[in-house]
Amino acid sequence: MQIAHSKTRVKDPFLPPGPKGLPLLGSLIDYFSDMLGFLTRVSSEYGDIVYYKLGSRKMYLLNNPEHIKDVLVTHNRNFEKSRALKRTKIVLGEGLLTNEGDSHLKQRRTIQPIFHHQRIRSYGDVMADYASRIGEDWKNGSVVNIHKEMMKLTLSIVSKTIFDSEMESESDEIGECLTDLVTLFPQMIFPYSEYLDGLPLPANQRFHKAKSKLDKIIYTMIEERRSNPGNRNDLLTMLLEAQDEEGDGEGMTDLQVRDEALTLFLAGQESTANSLVWTWYLISTHPQIEKKIHEEIDSVLSGRQPTLDDLGKLSYTQNVFKEALRLYPPAWAVARLVKEDYEVGGYIIPAGADIFMSQYVVHRDPRLYKEADRFIPERWDFEEAKNLPRFAYFPFGGGTRRCIGEPFAWMEGVILIATIASKWKMRLVPHQKIVPEALITIRPKNGMNMILEKR
Repeated sequence: MQIAHSKTRVKDPFLPPGPKGLPLLGSLIDYFSDMLGFLTRVSSEYGDIVYYKLGSRKMYLLNNPEHIKDVLVTHNRNFEKSRALKRTKIVLGEGLLTNEGDSHLKQRRTIQPIFHHQRIRSYGDVMADYASRIGEDWKNGSVVNIHKEMMKLTLSIVSKTIFDSEMESESDEIGECLTDLVTLFPQMIFPYSEYLDGLPLPANQRFHKAKSKLDKIIYTMIEERRSNPGNRNDLLTMLLEAQDEEGDGEGMTDLQVRDEALTLFLAGQESTANSLVWTWYLISTHPQIEKKIHEEIDSVLSGRQPTLDDLGKLSYTQNVFKEALRLYPPAWAVARLVKEDYEVGGYIIPAGADIFMSQYVVHRDPRLYKEADRFIPERWDFEEAKNLPRFAYFPFGGGTRRCIGEPFAWMEGVILIATIASKWKMRLVPHQKIVPEALITIRPKNGMNMILEKR
């Protein structure tokens, strides 16, 4: 599918169109007060390439899938991680999400076998077991904050699959630490925030306290596993045993294992939990879709827990999850720093500028999707969906930096939806103001309260 470039008002022949902003600040206030709203608004108003400034940073927002493909795939060597993601190294170190260049390629080669389909098959039963278990504490007619419930569920699963640990005694503390790190993320990426890192500010103290607690837990597990590996099938053991078979054959140091484990831990809990929250939100507000998903689950499972072999039969459930990820993608934007001057759409983006590409914006582009803001799982069976440009839909990124845990995430999402929906319905508590908040992922600001209804 080819999309027509929208008409734009060019104010400067050397710059793409965009909001003028304020002196010195540019669009800083508008952007950080409502990131998703700002990106959606300027994309609609100015077209495929939008120029704006955040303080002294020059930002170029790309909204055309072909331009995005060129950045992430065709010319990917001309770009490196953005300043914002480099700032996350304070937390994640040199894990796959933040690592660059040859070091990143070596690390990805080493870790890739861990996520082979056959290796992660055994985790399907773990996911279904924990999803069934969470419902044991639910009561018909009770009200729960479904965001907290999904965070608790995915924490249990990621603890078991990565560390082969229940972590029940530490779950609240770990959850609080991860929430602190995520909610402090906007402060970390705010322009000039690096100059505040060493100051004894309350936010900095919370951040360092949360990071220290998580480091202590992970390093303790690494030490125990190295001294007593046993016969385990968790991801931590695989990380400790992993070797770069195509390169020097070396394994990973404790620091490298820590960085990868924490990256997987944060991504495995945060991304999946929020994807599920928005899925329940959409299902609960679309009764006909809820009816269809229940009919499929009942027909396929007949009251039992799903297994990995059921995924191919749960096609509508998969479409529901896929459509939820379109409207509320776990990664809402990808950013790159330009290494050498780069031409796109007739404009030259200078070295040192930032290129921004938003899944949230592109996934809702009416040029790509009919009724783009509507939740329509059936769209994925239509012919036009099969002819979409590659980067019209990219919830897990793309190119050499595409999320390595994507197969794990797809499997987990569908299994958890099928398991929970086979026993429960959810009703959104009336008169709530549901506001998507762009942090590392898109969270519902102030949580989301649901009324539980036993099926």
